[in-house]
Amino acid sequence: MTLLEDLDRRGLINQATGDGELTQHLSESRTLYCGFDPTADSLHIGSLVPLLTLKRFQAAGHQPIALVGGATGLIGDPSFKAQERSLNTPDVVAGWVEKLKNQVSQFIDFDCGENSALVANNLDWTRELNVLDFLRDVGKHFSVNNMVNKESVKQRIQREGEGISFTEFSYMLLQSMDFSELYKRNSCTLQIGGSDQWGNITGGVDLTRRQHRGKVYGLTLPLVTKADGTKFGKTESGTIWLDPKRTSPYAFYQFWLNTADADVYKFLRYFTFLSVDEIEAIEQADGERAGKPEAQSILSREVTRLVHGEEGLAAAERISRALFSGDIADLSASDLEQLRLDGLPSSALPKDFGEQSLINILVDAGMAPSGKPVKDALGRNAVLINGQAVGMSVNAEPASVFERDKAMSDSYFIVRLGKKKYHLFTLMG
Repeated sequence: MTLLEDLDRRGLINQATGDGELTQHLSESRTLYCGFDPTADSLHIGSLVPLLTLKRFQAAGHQPIALVGGATGLIGDPSFKAQERSLNTPDVVAGWVEKLKNQVSQFIDFDCGENSALVANNLDWTRELNVLDFLRDVGKHFSVNNMVNKESVKQRIQREGEGISFTEFSYMLLQSMDFSELYKRNSCTLQIGGSDQWGNITGGVDLTRRQHRGKVYGLTLPLVTKADGTKFGKTESGTIWLDPKRTSPYAFYQFWLNTADADVYKFLRYFTFLSVDEIEAIEQADGERAGKPEAQSILSREVTRLVHGEEGLAAAERISRALFSGDIADLSASDLEQLRLDGLPSSALPKDFGEQSLINILVDAGMAPSGKPVKDALGRNAVLINGQAVGMSVNAEPASVFERDKAMSDSYFIVRLGKKKYHLFTLMG
């Protein structure tokens, strides 16, 4: 099976230029690129499909370039955005560029011979660019008539009260110049990106032909959607980031573990390196099995390992087992810090906690809407603090259960109310 056939079986091909020529073009080792604009200090899981696709191309013998948009990040891509982006300062964008360089380096190999990966920054060829040269050498090749008819731009122009600034309108020229420059510098002949990048990619294909008479290609990947219509990569606690300091490996693992049955087999095709035949076998086995499917646990392990490594996966699984079983004694300080980061609802114990009732402390922390559910749970020993059941007798003396010598790693208390409701309290000072 060719690489394109595998991508097609996975549902990862949305559109391609070249009228079928791309298959023949990729029969030899080629150089391709994908761009990642620094719109934050971390990529999120929406970037995983193109990152992993670069990795798939490299495994098939091609050379990937991850382009980090130090220049385009200063402008902002208007493609299918409802309104104008806020512009960030050059210093902020430069800091984000460095962080994104490190992140993309996790997914592609920089020391594997002739197809070793590269990281590029489009600020390198725009920093000293003269505006008149840009207008003459690049702008001359673009028809405004064609640009306003691109679907990604047309939606903004037609949206009442919004429109599009000349700054964002010029984004297509900058991205197109990236393709032309990488063709000249690195013989790059393929750009990949999300389906929302089709207009920008075809602009680059055309500019490369006009400037260098080069034959290059574009390939778009589907934007990830969920079967229920809700936005992929968003939870109640916010965006799922690739940076473990923004989304802990535990929370990352739990996100994939909670994938709906309607999405899980598609996500296995998109986000793992299991073969399509293996995924189809998993789906068949799940269909024949009575009870909970195995696909979610396979997906969560595979993706967490890809992003956070064996150590991150081990920590995520350890925390998950501990919370499920209630046996939390073996959780390390770093495990507890993961939970504090975004794995569990958490808060600092109030300074006057010794003067409050335990019921009030738990209600104020949002564990219950009123004191009655907490009181009922205390009455049946269904409130656990660091794994130990507490009863009504401690309600008036919370200081006795939140003493520092009873804390985990000197500062932490995990309170469980009933079977599933958890809260992490931190003892300050």
